[in-house]
Amino acid sequence: MESWVPLFKIFLNSPTPETEASQWLQQSFNASSTTTPITTSSFLSLLSKPSDAIVIDDDDSSSPKPPRAKRVMFIETLPTTVQSRILSFLAYERQRFCKRDLSRLAQNVLSGNQELDFWVKKAARNLLDLLSESNYKWISCLSLDSGEEGVDEEFESIPGWLKEAAVDANDVILPWLPILPDEFCSVTPFGSCEVSVDSSKQDGEDGKEEANEVVEEMEIDCPANVPLDPGIHEKATCLKARILNFESSLKTVGLADEIHQLCLDKGRDSFVVLGLIEPWLADDETASVLISHLVNESEEELGWPSQVLCSVILPKLLLLEVPASRVLVAAIMEYCKLHPKAAVYALLFPLILRREGINNPICDVITRIIRECLHPAHVSAFCQKLLCGEKDERRLICLPCHQRLISGELVWTESLFNLFQIILNHNVHLTQDSVDHIVYQVQQLTENFSKSLKFGHFLLCLVTKCSLLLKPYKLSLIEAVENTSTLVTKSVLSKLSSL
Repeated sequence: MESWVPLFKIFLNSPTPETEASQWLQQSFNASSTTTPITTSSFLSLLSKPSDAIVIDDDDSSSPKPPRAKRVMFIETLPTTVQSRILSFLAYERQRFCKRDLSRLAQNVLSGNQELDFWVKKAARNLLDLLSESNYKWISCLSLDSGEEGVDEEFESIPGWLKEAAVDANDVILPWLPILPDEFCSVTPFGSCEVSVDSSKQDGEDGKEEANEVVEEMEIDCPANVPLDPGIHEKATCLKARILNFESSLKTVGLADEIHQLCLDKGRDSFVVLGLIEPWLADDETASVLISHLVNESEEELGWPSQVLCSVILPKLLLLEVPASRVLVAAIMEYCKLHPKAAVYALLFPLILRREGINNPICDVITRIIRECLHPAHVSAFCQKLLCGEKDERRLICLPCHQRLISGELVWTESLFNLFQIILNHNVHLTQDSVDHIVYQVQQLTENFSKSLKFGHFLLCLVTKCSLLLKPYKLSLIEAVENTSTLVTKSVLSKLSSL
């Protein structure tokens, strides 16, 4: 176990764990001793090693249940961040590992009874997807009764070029190997390399298509078409009129209580009621008082809190053309600190996906939310979903009347590049997938922003903060940056040349 501690420290602390872990593994292969061998098989054996864990069941009953022992794999005892990074590394270096052992590990992680972390589940599924065969030609080479044994035999067998040389030679061609000539020639390689080549090609094509893929239309949560009593319509119309006539903060607090009661009383669809009241029409001072008192601590993040944000604040910010008032921004920050998840789905996603793209005033508000209300790890996860997430992961919450202001695709503006520069300077570590997508956009949009100083500063920040992740794109980025003409172009090219 001690020999693996440096590797686990890489998974725990490194901003680029896949690359550094791969280098460490290669160096350990070269320096491995006979007493403590570092091999891919021993690493998978360690991750799959059964361990006893103490589990405490949380429930709503007044009498807590006593802790109980549970048998889990060693990888499941690690922090969820480390688990996801290990699984991503195994996918990155899958050619070095036995396919059957990798599949079994990923399946065991997914089949565990405990509630899996989002990123652990995504990494395990990605590993299984990469291990799946691209076609069914290999079936003809298999006996249906011994498929798994055949995979092991292929992984552990002697390379074909070495076996052919041994057949032609009378003596052992590599005399230092601890194997007799008869044993050397007895192992028959499994199948042919044709399938693996096809599979690797298809993996590469799929990866390229995924990197070039534009963000698809997002899943939008909006109120259901549920009929309401005429009395509810009358009360909503009355509250709407009172919102437009601000008298005092004290009366606005009472108004917030009435809205809260009307929306949540007797199981009504609060989203529909808020759409009738139209609280976004209130001035900034009234809106700040409303969101400060439209609270319900028992509600889920994506329930009432997100509905308050998307009905009171979001419409104001979508139409923002001048800096937002201090009173409104202060109220937004306080609310988003209490409900960060609601802020992501009811403010950040729809604002960044604004049909006309974000401008400087909107960028300033988003920056405040990211800096003051979200942890850097949550910002990294948000960027991953925004740039590379699947359709069911990229959901936003808004009212139907505001959907026309939101696009299903990112509109890349100077302010958006400036926002990503701020995110990188906030010590947010983007994933390789996110960087891949950003690089693709840079290559496509360089000519449009060739004289933009904000775009140039973003490129300089990207190359500085993500240098290890940009090495595969060194030449293509140099070619793209050479088409720009800003004060920082030479600095960017200098940074790229040193990668």
